[in-house]
Amino acid sequence: MARDRPPGKGCSALRRGLLGAALLLGLRLCAELRSAVPAPRPSAPSAPRAPAFRPPGPHLQPAPGPPRGARRQVTYVRSGRRAPPGGGGSGTLEPSCCAPRGRPRRKGPRWQIRLQPWAGPAQSLDEEAWRFLRYISTTQIACDHMNTDNLATDASPAQKPWSVCLDDRFGLAHQIHSKQCRLYSLGLGSDDTRFEVSMANDGCEVHRFDPSIKSAHVLESQRLWYHRLSIDWRDPHPAVAAQKPHSNTRKLGSILNEFGHHKIDILKADLESAEWKVLENLILEDVLEQIGQLIFEIHLHWPGFEVGGSDSSVVRFWYSLLKELELKDFRLFHSYKDLSKPQLFLKKDIFNASSCYTLSWVNTRWK
Repeated sequence: MARDRPPGKGCSALRRGLLGAALLLGLRLCAELRSAVPAPRPSAPSAPRAPAFRPPGPHLQPAPGPPRGARRQVTYVRSGRRAPPGGGGSGTLEPSCCAPRGRPRRKGPRWQIRLQPWAGPAQSLDEEAWRFLRYISTTQIACDHMNTDNLATDASPAQKPWSVCLDDRFGLAHQIHSKQCRLYSLGLGSDDTRFEVSMANDGCEVHRFDPSIKSAHVLESQRLWYHRLSIDWRDPHPAVAAQKPHSNTRKLGSILNEFGHHKIDILKADLESAEWKVLENLILEDVLEQIGQLIFEIHLHWPGFEVGGSDSSVVRFWYSLLKELELKDFRLFHSYKDLSKPQLFLKKDIFNASSCYTLSWVNTRWK
């Protein structure tokens, strides 16, 4: 007769077997998970910081450091509207004068301006010219206080009517009195600079862009800078820029970025027929939003650099550019017809037009 098993002994053996199998399964899963996790990589050495921007030019070397314990005095150009204006005597611009100190500015560029409808059904030069000349000869807003000291009283070509609006509602007079005004002047070396000197003496920080000067950056007086740069409607081609890293041609928006300037109270331009393409670039890249007042000398004796088409289409293009200014809330407050220049309109002695006008606009949304 077989001996009876103790009660519960078979169940205990089965329980131990199941626990052992579960333990083996858990160990196997842990091993598989551990092999799936990648080993930590050694941390890469931190990349060196890029050097701060310095205006181009081999002569722009930092001055020797002051003796230990002495207080170093450095001249800066303001990067914002509320910073104190720079000071110092004449000489070469310090490397730190125009370093960028702000955020990127512009939106994505447009590719073309919006052409206005033709002036008449015939699409003729007469229709376009009469509309355009009437537009530039009619002020759109009254300005009660202008600096009229520079208005020409005779036919002397040395005097130019560069007029700014000093009405309190536009804030320029306050900016000048508080030494917070900034003026950009675009032109050539043969131009008269009395307007720039006068504005610098009144308290404006003046930057004169002149490709004919010998040094890259020169501080002429306490608030008057000269830069060996010319303003174009395009930056140099990358291949050309790589061969000539110190090219002296820039778009105005590029110079604003390089100098760290986010606003210009006054932009004065006498570009000898390049003004139409430069103005187009300012419109397409939204640079106009950073400008308080525009003073442009426009030339009408020929279409201008890289402006082509029939005479009527050229005038339509000019008119469309000025209407774009109006859409940007710029209003014409002064118009001057230069009688000392040839009375030609697209090489024709017609319409009683001068080949040269000086126009002044104020940005009515300027803050």
